[in-house]
Amino acid sequence: MPNSALSAITPDHHVYEPGQDPRRWKALFVIAIAQLMVVLDASIVNLALPSAKRDLGISDANQQWVITAYTLAFGGLLLLGGRIADYVGRKKVFMIGLLGFAGASALGGISSTSGLLFASRALQGGFAALLAPAALSLITVNFIVPKERARAFGVFGAISGGGAAIGLILGGTLTQYFSWRWCLGVNVPIAIVAFLLAIPFVHESKATGEHSYDIPGAITVTLGLVSLVYGFTKAATIGWLSSGTLIFFAIALALLVAFVVIELRVKSPLLPMRVLLERNRGGSYLSSLIVGAGLFSMFLFLGLYLQVILGYSPLRSGFAFLPFSVGIILSAGVASQLLPKLGPKPLMIFGLVCASVGLLMLTRITPDTSYFTHVLPYMIVMSSGLAFVFIPVSSTALHGVGGQDAGVASALINTSQQVGGSLGTALLNTIAATATVNYAKAHGMDKPDAYAFTHGYTMTFFTGAALLALGAAVILIFINVGKDSLVEHEGGAHVG
Repeated sequence: MPNSALSAITPDHHVYEPGQDPRRWKALFVIAIAQLMVVLDASIVNLALPSAKRDLGISDANQQWVITAYTLAFGGLLLLGGRIADYVGRKKVFMIGLLGFAGASALGGISSTSGLLFASRALQGGFAALLAPAALSLITVNFIVPKERARAFGVFGAISGGGAAIGLILGGTLTQYFSWRWCLGVNVPIAIVAFLLAIPFVHESKATGEHSYDIPGAITVTLGLVSLVYGFTKAATIGWLSSGTLIFFAIALALLVAFVVIELRVKSPLLPMRVLLERNRGGSYLSSLIVGAGLFSMFLFLGLYLQVILGYSPLRSGFAFLPFSVGIILSAGVASQLLPKLGPKPLMIFGLVCASVGLLMLTRITPDTSYFTHVLPYMIVMSSGLAFVFIPVSSTALHGVGGQDAGVASALINTSQQVGGSLGTALLNTIAATATVNYAKAHGMDKPDAYAFTHGYTMTFFTGAALLALGAAVILIFINVGKDSLVEHEGGAHVG
């Protein structure tokens, strides 16, 4: 997640001068708890999915909604959430986000139907879209001294980076020894503790200036993306060219075109088009969207392969994913050292090619292959390459941006990844379901076996590899910023 406030911050009279507020480090602790909860939730449900599918009777075509309901609401409402936090009050929105996230998590944990689970995940995403930008803004307001702010964002970035790995282990542990429901329920005590600590330690602040919200923009873009994802889901069950599928694609197109028209005309647009139209920034967001599409699905389908095909327990599956997180963390240090020497473009192309090759090699898995020979080596190749993408993208995404757009430009990195992950998961889930059924029919099966399911997974890896290669092509075409023109973004940024 990008380590930057989601909108320009203008501290009010509540902000203390440097060194005057002894609560600022305690406030950081509270913010860190909330951030850990949001990051955990992005990965913890992946390992709970097979168990949830069995309990609630979720079909293969609909399983992706457990992921996309959250990421769509989060990504679609993130920019609006940043505006609301600035204008209503960052502490107030932060605390509302905590309570709402806890309530939505509890609802998901007691879900008796798949529809209720999907709805609760969407609610979680909506409250995360309030919580995340409020947390980032609070750091910016509380830490005014550059050195302190850099340290604060360093803590925030470490949690963002390590939280996904913790989520995989915690998700596996809770699912195996308790229930998949606790992967959602665990958020409730965390959120309540953070809420209670926020009362004495976090002070209120608001942005000054004119307060206006682009509600029509938020509604059209979110409904447009939901319609597009639902179109992918329908395609898995009734075909790509059926009228039931095409009507949702048409609705999505109309809503997204309406969103662009609205953004060009409203006084305070949710997404100023000038931010997207500079080639380096536009290329960065497009590549982030494509990488999100290819990467999110890897976690989903590789997790299913490990548990459903290889018979791994949820906890063992969590540990099986750890090398991916370790690879990113270790390679991030190398990427940071090379960035000022080589510039972003060669690093990003190299990283995406490595990631694409690693994902392509995962297509060699079968029900009889081993994790250590056919998964682990390529997972390391892929994660090592992605670190060379995540580090430079924060600099190119801010290239030449004005002060008034710096927050929106930073937020779009995360928004594009979340939206890309939503669309990619839906698309690749449809590809997996279709390929599995076709394989079973071609081999005269009454119902798919392990080989049919594995074939479906490998088709998603092949498509994901093609998406990552497409991302490299986008970087090659659009990015022309050199090492001497890098935007210095205080506190850095972490993506993923």
